[in-house]
Amino acid sequence: MAELKRAAVIGTGTMGPGMGAVLARAGLVTALYDVSAEQLERAKEGAKLAQGVLDRLETPSVAGGSLRFETDLAAALAGAGIVIEAVPERLELKHEVFRAFEQHVAADAILASNTSGIPITKIAEACSSPERVVGMHWSNPPHLIPMIEVIPGERTAQSIVDATCELVRGVGYHPVVEREVPGFVENRILYAIMRECLDLVDRGIIDPEGLDLNVRWGIGYKLAVIGPMELLDMAGLDIYNAVGSYLNGDLSTSGEVSSTIRELIDQGRLGMKTGGGIYDYTPEQVTELRARRAAKLVAVRKALET
Repeated sequence: MAELKRAAVIGTGTMGPGMGAVLARAGLVTALYDVSAEQLERAKEGAKLAQGVLDRLETPSVAGGSLRFETDLAAALAGAGIVIEAVPERLELKHEVFRAFEQHVAADAILASNTSGIPITKIAEACSSPERVVGMHWSNPPHLIPMIEVIPGERTAQSIVDATCELVRGVGYHPVVEREVPGFVENRILYAIMRECLDLVDRGIIDPEGLDLNVRWGIGYKLAVIGPMELLDMAGLDIYNAVGSYLNGDLSTSGEVSSTIRELIDQGRLGMKTGGGIYDYTPEQVTELRARRAAKLVAVRKALET
């Protein structure tokens, strides 16, 4: 497969601007598309912020890259060697856009989805060439987290998987190839952690502030440097076996969403976007928190890359 030079990100939303900034920085002629002109205007600001973060990360800028914003799908897709879908998580919508992709791109273009959990095989059902459909799940914020899950569907060609991994490495990121499983690997691990955290809060074992401190400075601090499998070897498999033999049976296995979360949703408290969720936020605090967290993630990434 020829080297990828042109890319299109379809759907700006939360992650599109950061993805577009990373691709353009790596030398790809990149188009960001959204059906909403208003959303596309917001995406321009988001891309500018992402580009500023990439500057702080001292990410190399490859000649030839550019980023443009389109409200015409055909114009966005023109000449694209890879299309990355980032529309809302509704299967029927994804089917609609993937059918449109096939009408506008070359027969060898990669059709990728940034879905966070819908099976790639199901998305590919809308296509006449399902062998070129692949999962390419970026982690949020995409301009800061240098790992991308690459998930083939049942009919994805190996050449498409290989080319996607090559592109991921080309932007300076780490591709992780996985078998198809609901939620994919990163979200499965995250949601398993969240389930236990929320169960402890629901039962009054610990309050939210204490829980966050415990995880941030306990396992969070370690896991940023030492992966779970490495941690097992470091601690000793016999120790894990001994503790796991009595602790695993006491961990939450609930199939229900936390009562804390459901009660907050009923109150209209959805998190930072509504000014309150588990914690309360003013608009000024939201802006400050986002800037502070981005700065910390930049510092951590620089440290981990040394």
